[in-house]
Amino acid sequence: MSTNRAPAPRPETSPWVFSTREMGRRPGTMRTVTRSVPGPGTERADEAIGLVGVLAVPPGSPVELDLRLESVSEGVYVSGTAAAHLAGECSRCLDELDEDLEVRIEELFAYPDSVTEETTDSDEVPRVVDEHVDLEQTVRDAIVLELPLAPLCSEDCPGLCPECGGRRADLGPDHRHETLDPRWAALRERLPSD
Repeated sequence: MSTNRAPAPRPETSPWVFSTREMGRRPGTMRTVTRSVPGPGTERADEAIGLVGVLAVPPGSPVELDLRLESVSEGVYVSGTAAAHLAGECSRCLDELDEDLEVRIEELFAYPDSVTEETTDSDEVPRVVDEHVDLEQTVRDAIVLELPLAPLCSEDCPGLCPECGGRRADLGPDHRHETLDPRWAALRERLPSD
């Protein structure tokens, strides 16, 4: 018996927790579920799904789950999709971004006392605890892994002018700032200006 035990899932009232009781431990038994899970609130930033301030599921925005739970010899295999609306800002011009994302979910939850549970750490393979699986971390990880490191409003976004901070797309192609090398500043004062 393994000494590594996963923490118990949150109460059954959590929308992320699914019961596997009716499937028993009969390999091949399967059930499909669809559920709309409300996104995290604004109370704690560490509960956000995504990168807060960059691109994340807005507080209270739902995550749509369309899943299949299948009993296999070592546990419950969960597969399907999770879809969510994301909000954030362009990393170049700081304009607001809104986009929809759908990610694939494929995760094995190990049964207690299975070979998988005994041979893996709890942070490698999640566990079936009290005939329930908690999908929050699985969905969170799948969404975060699909996020771009630097989200853009368009691939050719020109960004902001480093001198005045204006959006280059609005400023036009002839937008320039006169820059004078400080070493020549004294000479400029002595020359007449046209």
